[in-house]
Amino acid sequence: MTATLDLWPIGNCQVSALVDRAGRFVWGCTPRVDGDPAFCSLLDDAPPAGEQAFGFWEIDLDGVVESHQSYLRNTPVLVTRHVDERGNSIEVIDFCPRYKRSGRMYRPVAFARIVRPLSGSPRIRVRLRPARQWGASRAPTTRGSNHIRYQVDSSVMRLSTTAAIGWLEDERLFRVERSLYFFLGPDESFVGEIGSSVESMLDQTVDEWRSWVRGLATPYEWQEAVIRSAITLKLCQHEETGAIVAALTTSIPEHAGSERNWDYRYCWVRDAYYTVQALNRLGALDVLESYLEYLRNIVDNAASGHIQPLYGVGGEATLVEREATALSGYRGMGPVRVGNQAYEQIQHDAYGQIILSNAQAFFDHRLLRVAGIEDFEALEPIGERAWENFDKPDAGLWELRTKSHVHTYSAAMCWAACDRLANAAEVLGLAGRHAFWGDRAEKCGCTLSRQPGGLTAIACRRPSLATISTRASCNCLISDFLHPTTRAFWGR
Repeated sequence: MTATLDLWPIGNCQVSALVDRAGRFVWGCTPRVDGDPAFCSLLDDAPPAGEQAFGFWEIDLDGVVESHQSYLRNTPVLVTRHVDERGNSIEVIDFCPRYKRSGRMYRPVAFARIVRPLSGSPRIRVRLRPARQWGASRAPTTRGSNHIRYQVDSSVMRLSTTAAIGWLEDERLFRVERSLYFFLGPDESFVGEIGSSVESMLDQTVDEWRSWVRGLATPYEWQEAVIRSAITLKLCQHEETGAIVAALTTSIPEHAGSERNWDYRYCWVRDAYYTVQALNRLGALDVLESYLEYLRNIVDNAASGHIQPLYGVGGEATLVEREATALSGYRGMGPVRVGNQAYEQIQHDAYGQIILSNAQAFFDHRLLRVAGIEDFEALEPIGERAWENFDKPDAGLWELRTKSHVHTYSAAMCWAACDRLANAAEVLGLAGRHAFWGDRAEKCGCTLSRQPGGLTAIACRRPSLATISTRASCNCLISDFLHPTTRAFWGR
């Protein structure tokens, strides 16, 4: 079977997994989204489930001829139904537990699977073969009375199950006559009876996600698609810190043979801003508030106001790029990269993006924590950087690695940084700072407006900033004014 991107994400905002059309886990990192992949067969061209293959978790119905998949309504809980050539069938439910427990969110580094017999006498084979050291080897195992331990790269994971341990170790075919439960998590003794505990985890996880979706202000049109998109974006948040990753994967080629295979499992200030804006429009304030907390820590640690294009989900500034040579890449199209050299790049739009993200905290009274003068003062050094660099060359949002240009987008974001600081100062009653930053924003705007297309545009012509600014609210996004289909300019 050739690798495909027709995948189903599951997760709990701590870990995630991508499940293929056969119900096989083909991608999943531990102990967090940017960790070593225990499941990495998505980036390995070896035949799935072959003798030497590893980096996957498969529950295979013997003689399967048909499979159907769907999510439980308004959740990232995946249900896969398999039917064999004799009409025997099973149902596999995959999820990562996430629910409130003891006053805080319980989101363990864990994956849960439930196998239920639906008809006939189905027989399955379970192959759980985690990888370690970026696909360099299969994780060694040790056995207990009701569990198997897997030594993955950063820790030990334990599979607790109601299935026969010997059959799992031998990858033997066996009949499913009752519901079977699998919990792959921390190397700790499983507290309570496995079956009822996993069932309870499922019920509470479903309730938690449906409660979150119920709070979204979704439009009537395309509601199902909007909800599914919102859940998928939410899965990109590392809830522990509030960071939002650009993707759950690394090294998926931009196009065949391009070798433009980048690691996107980090928090790009620009990309995260757009994610937050999309979810904020649906009323997902939990994502916004967590991300603002993450950004405040980034700002506090920024040397002299310098903002990188991206950071690790824990706020790490250094993301050294290397190649994982043990993996051949998606459909054999390597290299597989870990880390991203773009953290060293100069991208001036980052100054505007980080201030745009923080600006809402000065105006939005729905937030539990409204920004104050100390937050404004922390942002001013970033504004200084924006002012100094708004008309200087940079790598741009295309992250050019070998050249730099003056980019209209970067310049416009630097203008936005000055403009939003002026707006924030006005709200705080800081008349002097309001005039100071307003003057700088006006000067940036005048430079950008000298020609119909502004400064030299690399990708396309842009409307003049003067037109944008006359229609802009205090903290709106510039692209709000481009028609999504025609790209024509429109007002609010």
